[in-house]
Amino acid sequence: MSKLIQNEMLKLIAKKRLVVIAIIIGVLVALFTYAQYRQVQTQQEKLGTKDWRTILQKQIVDTTNRLSSTGMSDEWRRELQIMVKQEQYYLDHNINPNAPGAPTFVRVFLENSIGLFIPLMVMVIASDLVSSEYSLGTVKLLLTRPVKRWKILLSKYITLILAVSLIIAIAGALSYGISGFVFGFKGWGAPILTGFNVTKAGLNTANVKLLSLWEFLLMDFGLVWFVAVVVGTLSFMLSVLIRSTAAGMGIMLAALISGAILNNMVSSWNSAKYLFMVNLQLTDYLAGNPPPIQGMTLSFSITVLLFWWAAALFVSFFVFTKKDVY
Repeated sequence: MSKLIQNEMLKLIAKKRLVVIAIIIGVLVALFTYAQYRQVQTQQEKLGTKDWRTILQKQIVDTTNRLSSTGMSDEWRRELQIMVKQEQYYLDHNINPNAPGAPTFVRVFLENSIGLFIPLMVMVIASDLVSSEYSLGTVKLLLTRPVKRWKILLSKYITLILAVSLIIAIAGALSYGISGFVFGFKGWGAPILTGFNVTKAGLNTANVKLLSLWEFLLMDFGLVWFVAVVVGTLSFMLSVLIRSTAAGMGIMLAALISGAILNNMVSSWNSAKYLFMVNLQLTDYLAGNPPPIQGMTLSFSITVLLFWWAAALFVSFFVFTKKDVY
């Protein structure tokens, strides 16, 4: 098995897709870092201060004024009300939710990339692992070796898990390293609140806990890795079912983009909560953001994603071990 995994890793490295992904992540992180820097500078110039309490108070006032406007949807009004309560909670407890530093940038980057960007990077790797063997005509040679089919597929899946872990590590290292030159490398011990619970009555702060930023980041990285594995497994299944890499990537791309759109439109479609793409924003639960559909929780979303992961893995191994090769 170790030799099979080594062989799959060598094939993956030879395609240089990991290098391309690292370059894409590096370029986007640099752009996001500059955008964040300009936003901070503009905000400070506009308010004439660098005091985070003054800036946060101004944000609360602006959001409160927006709530008084007419023509706003009930869902958007509810989200703004929850945002105001969270910001007021941070202000009352003298905690800067956006403390400057590379660790804060890493947290924001992960939370904004978990639903689409990271899954897209993983999809590029996973969609090609099996289908490329058919397109190149090497699948017959691969299956004539004295190794059981399930072992061959398992070696490819383990390679996928290693690649996912490497992509997450690259994203974390580059976002910390690049942003650190602008915002500084300190801030791992900065306090951050988690445990906000959005209910029908509004924002529940009974279970709010104070954590160090490094502890919060560990949870963020764990959730991002889990989402990436689920998306990678679904893409892996399509790679087994569909011989065309482009077709598999197209289906997965459509699913991910539709999920990003549905998150803002499915509040009244209750059964949509069982779709995997509606449950990808796991870090929103840590931050206390309202779920796409009322009643969804972190444990519910993890359970739904686990079901999709198990189903995709079962289909992949069942089909690969049974399908005829021609």
